[in-house]
Amino acid sequence: MPQFDSHFFSSLIFWELLSFGILLWVLYKFALPPILETLETRERKIRESLDQAEQNRAAAEQKLKAYEAKLQVAAKEVETILSEAKQKAQRLLDENEQRLRAESQRIKEETTQDIERERRKAIQDIKNQTADLAILVAEKVIGRSLSNDDQHRFAQEALAAVAAQSKN
Repeated sequence: MPQFDSHFFSSLIFWELLSFGILLWVLYKFALPPILETLETRERKIRESLDQAEQNRAAAEQKLKAYEAKLQVAAKEVETILSEAKQKAQRLLDENEQRLRAESQRIKEETTQDIERERRKAIQDIKNQTADLAILVAEKVIGRSLSNDDQHRFAQEALAAVAAQSKN
């Protein structure tokens, strides 16, 4: 086997090393820079993406804090509105109750006045009827018609007698 011949083997090693060195030099000169540039570009993009992700996370945290703060403010506003609504409802209930009491009192007073007016009217009607009856009885007893003055005098006497009896 000629490749294992020591004379041939040493020259073969030389040429292999020389071709390997040339290959390394060509790779270093032409292939390695674009590969390194691609790796650097990729590393830069990854770093930028990580930085952007960190910025987005920080922005999201700030927005979350702002949202939570707005939620707390809104909750306080809702609580305030509910409290005001309850107070307003209670105030309206109190006002309605007072208005109804006043209306009830007014109706009661009007009714009392109407009753008193009707009572006076009934008493007056009874007095008039009593006077008419007294005159009629007096006419029957006397047997003749009385003059207006006589009727009036008898009516007054009868009313005075009825009033005196009703007081006793």
